[in-house]
Amino acid sequence: MIDTHTHLDGEEFREDLPEVISRAKEAGITQVFVPAIDLKSCDTVLSLCRQYPDYARPMLGLHPEEVRSDWREVLSAIKEKIIGSKEQGARSILAIGEVGLDYYWSREYEREQIEAFEEQVRWSVEMRLPLMIHCRKAQNEMVSLLKHYKDDLPGGVFHCFTGNEREALELLQFDRFVLGIGGVLTFKKSHLPEVLPSVVPLSRIVLETDSPYMAPVPHRGARNESAYVVEVARRLAEAYGVSLEEISTVTDANVKRVFGV
Repeated sequence: MIDTHTHLDGEEFREDLPEVISRAKEAGITQVFVPAIDLKSCDTVLSLCRQYPDYARPMLGLHPEEVRSDWREVLSAIKEKIIGSKEQGARSILAIGEVGLDYYWSREYEREQIEAFEEQVRWSVEMRLPLMIHCRKAQNEMVSLLKHYKDDLPGGVFHCFTGNEREALELLQFDRFVLGIGGVLTFKKSHLPEVLPSVVPLSRIVLETDSPYMAPVPHRGARNESAYVVEVARRLAEAYGVSLEEISTVTDANVKRVFGV
């Protein structure tokens, strides 16, 4: 299985990263995709991926909650890092991410978030790199923006999907995109075990942890880590009435289709 979204470069893993990677490998996690959220984390993500070159793959972008008045300068610097990586050849940037819109706490930087997101969407089109999209309390705005680029986008992931049937169908109209499903699926009050099989084909799902956040049951409340993606896969298998092996096979194929790896 592949963990398509994990923040292993974070401070939470500073003390035991080798052990975390080892546990993930023992659990059958064959690759981990690591997104940046700002300019500083671009460097920590790239450093981690150089440390584990055949295992961790980098995604660079500006997270909506990190968009401030200096976003243009920050994006310019991030774009230089992406271009520089591509020019170096081997094992370059996997995707543009983590990018998107987030109005959960505040709309103070609403205009800036939209402009920054659209700029990074244009990078995706120009560089033919998929998007890793974060969206919270902003699906209408996100969908409206993406529709302008629908025919040109290479694809990507709607990270941490937790919505209802209508919201899922709205996202599935972007036919080169998939939904990222993580620990929320396993929560007792989650509606995802009913929502997903009713409208989302398995061919449109990839697995993720978003570690260190949102650990799945039975680890809820603890630090999340990539090894726990197995718990997500196990619950997904139950929801769809298929084997764990089929979940692994299908979601890995989906990752290969979207990311080309």
